[in-house]
Amino acid sequence: MTGTTLDDYTDRYARRVRGMTASEIRALFAVASRPEVVSLAGGAPYIAALPLDAVGEMLGRLGSEHGVTTLQYGIGQGTLELRERICEVMALSGIDASCGASPEDVVVTVGGQQALDLVARLFLDPGDVVLAEGPTYVGALGVFQAAQAQVVHVPMDDDGLIPEALETAVAELARAGRRVKFLYTIPTYQNPMGVTLSEERRERVLDICERAGLLVIEDDPYGQLGFEGDAPRPLRARRRDGVFYLSTFSKTFAPGLRVGWILAPHAVRDKLVIASEANILCPSGYAQAAVSTYLGTMPWREQLKVYREVYRERRDALLAALEDLMPAGTTWTRPTGGLFVWASLPDGLDSKAMMPRAIAARVAYVPGTGFYADGTGTGNMRLNFSFPTPERIREGVRRLAGVMEQDIAMRRVFGGTVGRPGSRRGQAGADTPGPDLA
Repeated sequence: MTGTTLDDYTDRYARRVRGMTASEIRALFAVASRPEVVSLAGGAPYIAALPLDAVGEMLGRLGSEHGVTTLQYGIGQGTLELRERICEVMALSGIDASCGASPEDVVVTVGGQQALDLVARLFLDPGDVVLAEGPTYVGALGVFQAAQAQVVHVPMDDDGLIPEALETAVAELARAGRRVKFLYTIPTYQNPMGVTLSEERRERVLDICERAGLLVIEDDPYGQLGFEGDAPRPLRARRRDGVFYLSTFSKTFAPGLRVGWILAPHAVRDKLVIASEANILCPSGYAQAAVSTYLGTMPWREQLKVYREVYRERRDALLAALEDLMPAGTTWTRPTGGLFVWASLPDGLDSKAMMPRAIAARVAYVPGTGFYADGTGTGNMRLNFSFPTPERIREGVRRLAGVMEQDIAMRRVFGGTVGRPGSRRGQAGADTPGPDLA
């Protein structure tokens, strides 16, 4: 097929990929990585807070002293040593043997993203409905789109997902004869809003899903990164049946190792392993050994405290800068943990249309549209505080506030929504989700 063009392959694509388009968010991260740009866009942990010399020595020994095993194939479920260590980590959050946490029911994955993909492979048929918070994690939207499922968003407020809205969505979808498979939720320090589902709402959400016969997919990458006391116990610590618990070491150790896991109901464990073996054969033995050794030989609990203090300082820097510099009419969440703040813009501003001007001013954020399956969110943006220094955070907010003030002035002169004539907040076309680095 010498000299073929893209058109020559179009008719050969599977139906599930024909709707894929290049993501504006993917292009954004390429721009945001430039050193002159203050990036409030990504979700990268501050790896420099790790004892990198000690970690480097540990990784070297894994190759030189244990390479015969760490560089070899492994089993699809993951090593028993790592699964035991994962149970120790989950126990810190209240997920222990008393609520059914066992190494036998843990499946090691290639980051939290593969965990999401495995759940989708097991449960989603084309046309199925997934209930998800609105807004929600862009990587999850990509997985559900690839599975040809429809995402229906459930509204949130400062206390997380609204149970009454969940009940309404479940009832309306049932009346319409739609098949809803599960609720996908990030209840603790949610991405992108940073809010946490309240204690009282956790029980109500679980009761609603149980009555409706819905599975619950609990994604918890940030639960151990709280700044103001302990987070509420995870959903999986409250109900063992029907709740899948997903997490990762990307936020608490090293995202480059790509190690995550699923704690699944026992009856589903084997299917998950089979699906994982079909997908990747086995997770990296070297990466698993690295995480196991880190958890077994280094003061990782103390390292969590280091991360919490670093992120608390940077969260405070972002909130202070927003308070001091943002134009009137801007509001934002005040997270007690995690990596993100969710900002709502003054009426008439469009975060997606404003992005080119922000990049020209050397500051980056993620427009809110990337976190909705239906293209809403033009009046919002996600701001990350984990990676830039406090000084860079304040400078980034100063630049961003200047761009917003210019757009507000333009709107006064020309009227309407700046940057997109005739557009309205919440009515933009849907975007294909891109990588979140989070």
